[in-house]
This record gives sequence, C-alpha cells and structure tokens, in this order.
Amino acid sequence: RTCDQLRCTACDFRVSLFDDYIWDQSCDYLFFRNNMPELCKLRAKMVKKKGARAYACQCSWRSIEELTDLQTDQQLRWVCGKH
Repeated sequence: RTCDQLRCTACDFRVSLFDDYIWDQSCDYLFFRNNMPELCKLRAKMVKKKGARAYACQCSWRSIEELTDLQTDQQLRWVCGKH
C-alpha cells in the first residue's frame, strides 16, 4: 500500500504516480521541472513495465519495481498530504 496523496515539501508539488511504468534512464531534473504535471509531455520518458510504478514531483522521481520504504530515502522530501 502507498499513500496516493504524497506531496513534496521541497517543490510543493503533488507527487504523481503511474502504475505499470518506470522512468527512462535519460530523465533529469530539467525534464521534470519543465514538464510536470502535464501527462502528455511526461509520457515521452515513460517506459511500460508491468508491476512497476513511476513516481515524480517537480524536483524528484523514482521508479519502484519491488516493495520499497520510500521513507528511508534521505533525498526525498515526500510526505503524506493528508486524506
């Protein structure tokens, strides 16, 4: 299970999540800074992968392929946006 209301405290953007996708290796900070939250632009660097999930805000992104505790990643500033 994961929170579907994640928010980034660094860029103050809602964290988007995409089931069955990972981010292309060529993704970088400027790509997300310039294209969030426009899905049609983000699709350019999304790779289909069953069972994975791609997460991104305007300043950080992650591709998750197995159960992972995102709270252990010290670089992420994602918190629950409350329900």
